[in-house]
This record gives sequence, C-alpha cells and structure tokens, in this order.
Amino acid sequence: MDITTIISVIGDYINRFISFFNAESSITSSLAEALLVLLSAFILWLIIKRTLTILRNKAVHFRCIQVHEELFAIARKMAGLLLVWLVGVVWIELFHLTMIERMFHAVFIIVAATPVKSFLLIILEALEGNLAKRTETDLDNIVIDLLNKFSGAIVYATAATIALDVLGVNVMPFIAGAGVMGVAVGFAAKDTLSNLIAGILLIIDRPFEIGDRIEVWSAPAGSASWGDVVDIGLRATRIKTTDNIVVIIPNNEIMTRDIVNYTIISSSIRVRVNIGIAYDADMAKAKALIVQAAQSADWISAEPAPKVMVRDFGESSVSLQLRVWIKDARKRMDTISFITDTVKTLFDENGIEIPFPKRDITIVDRQIR
Repeated sequence: MDITTIISVIGDYINRFISFFNAESSITSSLAEALLVLLSAFILWLIIKRTLTILRNKAVHFRCIQVHEELFAIARKMAGLLLVWLVGVVWIELFHLTMIERMFHAVFIIVAATPVKSFLLIILEALEGNLAKRTETDLDNIVIDLLNKFSGAIVYATAATIALDVLGVNVMPFIAGAGVMGVAVGFAAKDTLSNLIAGILLIIDRPFEIGDRIEVWSAPAGSASWGDVVDIGLRATRIKTTDNIVVIIPNNEIMTRDIVNYTIISSSIRVRVNIGIAYDADMAKAKALIVQAAQSADWISAEPAPKVMVRDFGESSVSLQLRVWIKDARKRMDTISFITDTVKTLFDENGIEIPFPKRDITIVDRQIR
C-alpha cells in the first residue's frame, strides 16, 4: 500500500468522523485551514508569553507588581484560554460542528471562572490596602470582607448560570426550586442560619475586633471571666481567656447579650478598688497611704491622678474607693491585687486598722424570784 492510498484511507475515516458531527465542508481544505489556525494561535501565544515576560521584568520597580506578581500568571492563563476559545470557534465554523458548539462555549465559561476569581481577589486586596484603610468609616472594610468570603461562590454561581443559559437551559425553574428548597433548609437549619446572620451583623456592627479584650460570660466555673478575641467567624466567635482556654460562642448568643469591651476605644481604662477602714482611723492619713500605694506602680497613669473617694458608712467600717487609670486594660486584675497587697502593708506599718465585723454582747443576769 503506497503513501497515496494511506492518505486516502485516513481522509475517508476523518470525513466519516466529521460527518458524524454534521460537518459539511471538504476535509482537505478544512484540515489545512484548521492547522493554519492552530499554528497561528501557537505563534500568537509565544508572542504574548514573551511580551508578558518583558513587561514583568520592566515592571519590577512598581510596588503593586512586586506584591502581586501572580497578575502575570493570571494574564498568561487568560490569554491561553482566549486563544483556545478562538481556535475552537474557528474549528467549529470550519467543520460545522453545530452539535458541540454550545457545549464548547459553556465549558469555556466554567473554566474561565477560576482565573476571574483569582483576579477579583487581587483587586479586592488592592482596594483593602489602598482605599479601605485610608477611610474613616468601616463600611468599605465590611463590604470588602464579605466579598472576600463569598467571591468564589459568586463567580462560580454566575458562571454556572451563564453556562446553562448558553446551553439553552431555562434557569428560572432552578432558581424557583432553589428558593423553595432554601425555605425548607432554612426551617431545618434555623439555628445555623441564625448564627450566619448574626455573624454578618457582627461584621457590620463591629462591637469588637480581633485582639480586643472582652468579658466571657460562658467561661467555665472558677476560670477567668475575660479574654481576647482571636477569631470572628460567620458561625461562631473564638475568645482565648487569660487561662489560655479558648471559648467558642455561637454568634446568635453574642448578639443577645451585653458585650463588655475593655479595649474598643483605647487600651487605657479606669480601675476601682474598694478599701475599708475603721471608724476611729485617721481618714486623711489612710487616703494618703492609698494614693502612695497607687503611685508606686509604674503602669498606673500619673494623669489623671489617683483619687480616693468615700463611698458610704458600713456597719463596722468606712468604705473608701481608689480610682486609678492604667495604661493597659489587660493589667486590671494585676492592679487590683497589687493595690490590695500594698495598702495592707502600708496600713499595718502606719497603724491604720482594717476593720472586721464586730458584735457587742450584753449579758443581763436576771434572778428569778
């Protein structure tokens, strides 16, 4: 069998294969044009790749390019996908492959969603660094956070909807069915959805940020009752107490409680320490000793100055209260402990009595006649 016969047999099989897909053009001319298109696309790809490499080398001095070098990888991927799509469109026209035309376009849309999502994440990161952090309002930060969390789902859902529409599938029944299913799932998972909604509200309202120190009302009995926020999720918030215990609290429970945040405005807070002295003690001297104890701690602010107030008269003592400002809210309990110990020592050295409950008992001797 000579070479002419072999080419004739191969051409006959190719013609049969093409005719299966409803092709109508001549196989010889169509193959030549198809190979020419493929070669042109390959040459164009080499030119684009080389051009992007040159641009990348010249753009290394730009900070944005240094931070987001993956922009060129995304550009190469998008250029490659676009060339594949163009070759596919031309081949479909050449061979009249009408049966697979819609499917080809739908698959291209789904595949192109991945680089689109990567590019969108880079844009959001750039907006967060260059725009959101320069504004005083938190609204743009919130929107960008939400888009970062849901960008993938949004891009792929949009791509799937467009692909189904290209295939000629009516997506409205699916959307309506999804709505009905969403209602059913909402009733079945109302607690989970409640936590998700509460998580979004926490992101919008921002009663605390990661790193803030807040009260933990659900801490184990006998353990620390406050801690630092380490994560704010859509379902739950994680708080690490000063005992190094991580407490995970559902967001819907947080939204129904009073939130005590010690560091939302600044790290400085005022601490109150209650101290009692005997009625016959020298009150002026006792106040001076309490202030002296406060001034001996370097983390207690000198301005505003420590102040001692008389609160009330108890059954066996005069109740005083020391009010001091500390520079770090996380030293609140250390401050209370230090002041209490130091005041006790100073009172003992200077004869100031710390009272304890006393009862006078009168015994009346009555003789029975």
